[in-house]
Amino acid sequence: MGPRTSESASKEVKTASGGRYGGQGVARQRSCSDGSNYSSRGLHNNSSSSPVLYNPKSVLKRPVSTEELQTPGGPYIKKTFTIMGDAVGWGFVVRGNGPCHIQAVESSGPAAAAGMKVCQFVVAVNGLNVLDLDYRTVSNLILTGPKTVVMEVMEEMNH
Repeated sequence: MGPRTSESASKEVKTASGGRYGGQGVARQRSCSDGSNYSSRGLHNNSSSSPVLYNPKSVLKRPVSTEELQTPGGPYIKKTFTIMGDAVGWGFVVRGNGPCHIQAVESSGPAAAAGMKVCQFVVAVNGLNVLDLDYRTVSNLILTGPKTVVMEVMEEMNH
């Protein structure tokens, strides 16, 4: 089932669901709820068969406040994504602290198929406003909620 899209002037809604491997026929990298990624780096040198965790630097160019995101007529546009998780997850990593942002999007995952991008700010998860919450709380809402997550995000218009 491919992505379905409908658009309006200020709000974009996209729905996507992923297959076992995100529809690309290759295994995907697994993301942790705390924003870390499991990586197989180091496996080729026989160091260990367990995954290595690493935390990349923030992808944001500058800090953004919740007030800035909510300013009428500001440089941000609201988008809504409905993402159906697969056997691996939803395919994105949330970081930050009020507001949270999308730190990484797995290219072959359900979130990428829905149109989610790095640097979008998370406004709501399943109808609950999360602008003032930290990434651990937002990640927990996603991980403990239904397999299909509805996310409202704000994206810079020129991004």
